[in-house]
Amino acid sequence: MNATTQIQATLPTIGIIFGTMAILAIVEAVVPLHSRKRWGRTRLGPNLALTVITILINLPLNVALTLALIWLDSIGFGLRQWLRIGPIGGVALAVLALDFAFYMAHVAMHKIALFWRFHRVHHTDPFVDVTTTIRQHPGEGLIRYLFVASTAIVTCASPLGFAVYRLWFVLNALLEHANLRVPTRIDTIASLMVSTPNMHKVHHSRNQRETDSNYGNIFSLFDRLFSTFTPSILGMRIEYGLDGHDAHEAQTTAGLLAMPFAKQGPSAVAVERPATARG
Repeated sequence: MNATTQIQATLPTIGIIFGTMAILAIVEAVVPLHSRKRWGRTRLGPNLALTVITILINLPLNVALTLALIWLDSIGFGLRQWLRIGPIGGVALAVLALDFAFYMAHVAMHKIALFWRFHRVHHTDPFVDVTTTIRQHPGEGLIRYLFVASTAIVTCASPLGFAVYRLWFVLNALLEHANLRVPTRIDTIASLMVSTPNMHKVHHSRNQRETDSNYGNIFSLFDRLFSTFTPSILGMRIEYGLDGHDAHEAQTTAGLLAMPFAKQGPSAVAVERPATARG
């Protein structure tokens, strides 16, 4: 299988992403969690621009990784092969291992100053909805890729397992960012296993103690294991965004792309962090 064939096989996934975004945007209008107030259409252009840029960059990277996994599978390399794990177990191993890699990458982007410079672009969105999902700086995409690709190669994730993970990952990310009013009891029960909309909203808080929690994407397992879980019920009353980045010029596509390279003022800390809740 060559790169061209892989790119053609990936195109339906891109269609699924934008189709799901459109469906969730309609549902958001019917059962919104919060009113957009002044943060409405002004965010749409930059968010969609970064979404398109991220997808265009991720496409060749994911194709290259898939081809590498196909080759490694053919020569019997990796943990999955050495343990003689079957097809179903291979998919389960890939999803679990890659979701753990995502968790570790996400924690690193909050703890390592250089990584945070790129990741904060995602956190500066003053309102969280489905368009926030892939509002990412290209640099963040490369950081995530290093974690995921290295894990996929070491475990020799099956090509099918990697494909299942990618699709599940993006669909759950779209759902957990969507501005949906989910019944508290349903969200709380679901968060015992997976990352839910209310659970992830906590992560977008301006309060650093809250934003430094709920890092998981698919499963809530790793947040619970490593004591970074905050109850999802708190996600109903979160104030979104990052202090100091609400100005219009910071929220443009150009401003977001330049943000990681912006000079810090003399009184600023080495890297800006979400401010502690006021009041």
